[in-house]
Amino acid sequence: MRDAARRIAPRLIGLLLLLLACGFAGASTPDPAPPADASAPRIGVATMQPGEIFFERFGHNALVVEDASTGERTSYNFGFFDPDEPGFIMRFVRGDMRYRLAALPFGQDLRYYEEVGRGVSIQWLDLDDAQARGLAEALSANAQPENAYYRYDYFLDNCSTRVRDAIDAALGGALARQTQGRSHGTTFRSEAVRLASPAPWMWLGFDLGLGPLADRPQPLWGESFVPMRLASALDEVGNPATGRPLVASATALLPQRLPPEPFEAPRRWWPWALAGILIGAACALAGPRMPRTVAAIALPFWAICGVLGALMLFIWFGTEHRFGWANRNLFLLSPLCWLLLPGGIRLLRGRAAGRLFGLLLAAVATLPVVALFFYWLPVIPQQNLRWIVLFGPIHAGLWWAFRQSARTRLR
Repeated sequence: MRDAARRIAPRLIGLLLLLLACGFAGASTPDPAPPADASAPRIGVATMQPGEIFFERFGHNALVVEDASTGERTSYNFGFFDPDEPGFIMRFVRGDMRYRLAALPFGQDLRYYEEVGRGVSIQWLDLDDAQARGLAEALSANAQPENAYYRYDYFLDNCSTRVRDAIDAALGGALARQTQGRSHGTTFRSEAVRLASPAPWMWLGFDLGLGPLADRPQPLWGESFVPMRLASALDEVGNPATGRPLVASATALLPQRLPPEPFEAPRRWWPWALAGILIGAACALAGPRMPRTVAAIALPFWAICGVLGALMLFIWFGTEHRFGWANRNLFLLSPLCWLLLPGGIRLLRGRAAGRLFGLLLAAVATLPVVALFFYWLPVIPQQNLRWIVLFGPIHAGLWWAFRQSARTRLR
């Protein structure tokens, strides 16, 4: 028995050691965990400061998606258009412009702004994983060729409002709810004129060409058609899904080497009234003494008034530029001024302009009074007082200058 025990004991000890070794090995090596989902992307809003070219005056923005695994950043830019597209000019004139969303490497997108000296900053959004993935997937689908194009509207559907709407969709409408009830008192006109002010011809076109729809006060949501305004609005809202501010951090990527974004200047009317009164009084006083000289000045003035009035009528009845419709500057820059040209030419030649000329002159001088009535009317007012007090006295002064010459041959 002892011999059998001696033979079996080493085998039992070896088996015990083997079992112990297997037990320790099992304790030190945990069961494999189920594979984790890929990390959610990081979403940012890049804001580009205004440039010097006329279509860059209002700044720009784009959504940036950073891949968590590779660090690769993709810029989703809603501001692409093709001027070589067939019919582009006519579509632009009619107000039927086509823009598209393009996805490109963010570094490539930044290169242009670095070259021209436009500042760029980025706001990284505090989104939960589901929101970030949903927004990234929506942008990727939107960038597909069959989905990329959209009908551009300067105030209501542009590159900045598309960024705003994409973020709002990811937040389930929370951005709209937090920005619709607050306002800085801005309007589409005030923002357009402010940002166009470095280019006199541009702000002049906006201020004369926009109708009463552009003068409705806008909430933060509406004024976010300006990229810089959208960036400010994002700083003021929160993400209900996380209970934290929507913007987690902000970083300046490129410095602004061009003149900064202009501030809004007060819309004083009295300098324009003073200019109108001086010009109108000079015409009225010089008319009886130097009618031909005043007629030589009035002819190009009437021609320009007629051209601008005809353009406003075309915008109203011939295009989709809805914010130029029903423009009350038509009372100041009336196409009726063209009908004054034959009489003005007769005055320039020393002849009587005729009775019809006098009636038209009186009508043109009366229309600014109608414009002033509509300005005081509280229903959809148009902020054009400075143009009323400028052109009204000039038309009145020309009527006074020629009220007698219309029937009398000049000597």
